[in-house]
Amino acid sequence: MDPVTTPAAAAPAQGQPPGDGPRLTRDLTQPEPVPPAGIARAVELMQSGRLHRYGETGGRGSETALLEEEFAASLGARYCVAMSSCGATLFVALRALGVAPADPVLTSAFTLAPVPGAIAHANARAVLVEMTADCTLDLADLERKAAASGARVLLLSHMRGHVTDMRALSAVCERLGVAVIEDCAHTMGARWAGRPTGTWGAIGCFSAQTYKHVNSGEGGLLVTDDDDVAAQAILMSGSYMLYGQHLLRPPEAVFERWRYRTPNFSLRMSTLAAALLRPQLALLPQRAQTWNALYAALERSLAGIPHLRLPRRPAQEEYVASSIQFHLDLPAPAIEAVLAACGARGLHIKWFGAALPVGFTSHFGHWRYLEAGALPHTAAILRGLCDVRIPLSLTLEECGLIGEIVRAAIAGVAA
Repeated sequence: MDPVTTPAAAAPAQGQPPGDGPRLTRDLTQPEPVPPAGIARAVELMQSGRLHRYGETGGRGSETALLEEEFAASLGARYCVAMSSCGATLFVALRALGVAPADPVLTSAFTLAPVPGAIAHANARAVLVEMTADCTLDLADLERKAAASGARVLLLSHMRGHVTDMRALSAVCERLGVAVIEDCAHTMGARWAGRPTGTWGAIGCFSAQTYKHVNSGEGGLLVTDDDDVAAQAILMSGSYMLYGQHLLRPPEAVFERWRYRTPNFSLRMSTLAAALLRPQLALLPQRAQTWNALYAALERSLAGIPHLRLPRRPAQEEYVASSIQFHLDLPAPAIEAVLAACGARGLHIKWFGAALPVGFTSHFGHWRYLEAGALPHTAAILRGLCDVRIPLSLTLEECGLIGEIVRAAIAGVAA
């Protein structure tokens, strides 16, 4: 795919209503099919009936154990534990680092509901940290909130695939004695300065939900190099005393420290989900290349549109862009009109500034079970922040059309 050939976004015809013109007919939520090898293996498993990852006989070397081994190797991590969702891995990660009820946990104000949900699941207290205009964590606010709260854990969300300067963040957290859990739901395959996301902190948590980089419908992968974290994660995920069936596991002595006092939360991944995922790991490099070519085409298509700003992406950030974000510098009623005009031409855009939560999209103001506190910078950014999913089936011509639709909609509203 050659992004250089992307057609330029055309300006709207003079006097043309914003809802007129060519329509986008692509369903931006359409995932890629599961590879044939995954489907074939899943059928074999269904015919055998052996869908639980552990077995009283023959459980060692299950699809789930093999997935853990392969995913850990792809990141250069010692351990991987497969679970039922990314939210489950976040909860287990917090527990494995010793987060107790009422403990403060630093976390990104710009994130999605499962992240503060995992903190609530651990009965801990979320301390929200401001975001920057480039959709990353505000490190100055991180220092302030860490000092004020006394928190010893940061649950960092690489929200929508935007990676914070991990060298700088690691230096801050090391100086403050703060352990880092990376929520990598949107950064499977991404790197900062050549090092994979998920390997900078004590624990990395990845998603295998349908709308992420690999698709089993739902699923999560926890990675760590720490023996005690790995043993607790295996036990908490629901291994019973069958943890010996994990190909990647700490020594028996580590399990002896934990097996009598670690709860079983039944958060395991099934062999069926793992069978769907294993063939997809090999596709990640090509998928990343395609996503990034489409992202670059969309960047060019949207660049220069009045009232629209794109986040800056530093050279050290090797992202895997399965979505694109932009900020509209317009009042809320005008943004609503722009999104309605885009929708009339088949382009459905998510908006983080909406007064009410819609679908998967919500923000800290909607999470009334936590005390968000004052977050003026994040509130101002989210007020105009828009989001478009990038399906792998999108074409370069459609990238150009998206820019044309957005340009026409803004022109029609802001004229």
